[in-house]
Amino acid sequence: MESRSLTVPDELDGVRVDAALAKLLGFSRTFAADVAESGGVFVDARGVRKSDRVTAGARLDVAWTPREEPKAVAEVVPELGIIFQDEHLVVVDKPVGVAAHPSPGWEGPTVVGALMGLGVSVTTSGAAERAGIVHRLDVGTSGLMVVAKSEYAYTQLKRAFKERTVDKIYHAIVQGHPDPLVGTIDAPIGRHRSHSWKFAVMPDGKDSVTHYETIEAFPGASLLEIHLETGRTHQIRVHMAAHRHPCVGDPLYGSDPTLSERLGLTRQWLHAHGLAFEHPATGARVEFASPYPPDLQHAYDFLAR
Repeated sequence: MESRSLTVPDELDGVRVDAALAKLLGFSRTFAADVAESGGVFVDARGVRKSDRVTAGARLDVAWTPREEPKAVAEVVPELGIIFQDEHLVVVDKPVGVAAHPSPGWEGPTVVGALMGLGVSVTTSGAAERAGIVHRLDVGTSGLMVVAKSEYAYTQLKRAFKERTVDKIYHAIVQGHPDPLVGTIDAPIGRHRSHSWKFAVMPDGKDSVTHYETIEAFPGASLLEIHLETGRTHQIRVHMAAHRHPCVGDPLYGSDPTLSERLGLTRQWLHAHGLAFEHPATGARVEFASPYPPDLQHAYDFLAR
């Protein structure tokens, strides 16, 4: 049995219990409903059901029995594209709404499942549900990922990410115009003390370094090219928000919902545009690029006009 005690944030005031649990703890809506209906949720020490509403500032106590680690299963994800493949690795273009691998509470498509569905064979010592995964992208972030297919490639790529020799290039449209136009953000990141589903710049967080360059300016927004020196969860989103330039379309970290609506965005404008590394078998430097997906391209075109 696991348990958590949380304070309901202002933005979840009036939300159903099951929806609040999904946001706060990363549960699927179905699992959150099951936890509530089993009597495992209390708001200000009062038992509640899944359809009850929470109020900002209330104390939320949750107790649940963890589910078994989900298994990867073959599935069809037509939006996922294979950019490159050989006997050692595969580079994919991950669409938004797809997780890297199965995890408790996630019921949507995964890169691992999509590769299985395409008949891509992955043999590594990683956990079965995370076969070949050496790095991840957020569900709400699209773009390039490399997946190891052999044990040797898995070991070499894991080392390359640890030693920071992999060049991860992102494009992001952020609110406002960063000053300076080119810079480095060196600020430690840790889990938010009040909101467990968020991250924040914190003195006792993990070292986090983000390099950015403004490549195009629009009225009220900027297109940045970003190189990550480290790879913390939500790193770009946290660093840009901390510098008062959140990614457009990212309400979790303070973006303007009016602008997101004008641009037709339902997720953050953030895309893993480029990936470069030494091939684990040949040692040759390989580079890959991914075009903007339709929703991001539409928002870019609107701003450019």
